[in-house]
Amino acid sequence: MDDRENMTHSISLLEGGAAAQRQIARPSGLVDEVYRRIRADIMSLKILPDTRISVDNMVRELGVSQTPIREALSMLEAIGLVTKKHFIGYCTAPRLDRRQLQELFEFRLLIEPYAARRAAEAMSDGTICALESVASQLGDGQPPQADSSHAMLADLDSEFHQMIARGGGNNLIAESLARLHTHLHIFRFCFRRELADEAMVEHEVVVKAIRARDAEAAETSMREHIEKSYARLASYAV
Repeated sequence: MDDRENMTHSISLLEGGAAAQRQIARPSGLVDEVYRRIRADIMSLKILPDTRISVDNMVRELGVSQTPIREALSMLEAIGLVTKKHFIGYCTAPRLDRRQLQELFEFRLLIEPYAARRAAEAMSDGTICALESVASQLGDGQPPQADSSHAMLADLDSEFHQMIARGGGNNLIAESLARLHTHLHIFRFCFRRELADEAMVEHEVVVKAIRARDAEAAETSMREHIEKSYARLASYAV
């Protein structure tokens, strides 16, 4: 490369660097924040099930461009909270019907009692303390009535069950439960804006069994909790 070529190459690099410096970088975590906002709106039924999500409306409401919104919607599509329909765009997923609710609980009955048994055998003492903390947060009096609180309570309840699955050493179970619990909480919120007091007591029984390293009691108490949860919701399914 001669001197002229070297100079041309250097100028090109400098111009490229200057252009890069002029570009406005997207704030770190913007997509995650948009994702959390839209997810909270879906979880609290601010955006109803089986409803079209207008990207343009989201742009105006959130004050961001279409790009992070579309990325966030793609993330929500990956966990089944939204679907992309031809000629329509993104829509929230329909509410669970009776058959889907029954299938969800059948899966939970197959998986979660086993996960609780494994947690009693393998969960570390530190993780048990963290599990007790989550159960305590779920059981601290009556949940607030604001719609935005439901997403927080749903996250705590989902985390409770995921911690038990992860505590038994099976991340695949935990990931599967995360998706299922999201749809379950949306279904629950369609009819009941508070978590049942009975569920709080049932959580405490599960935690007590895990703390005692009683694998059989942990499995039994989790099975009873899931069966009772289904009984509380089945009458609402159509």
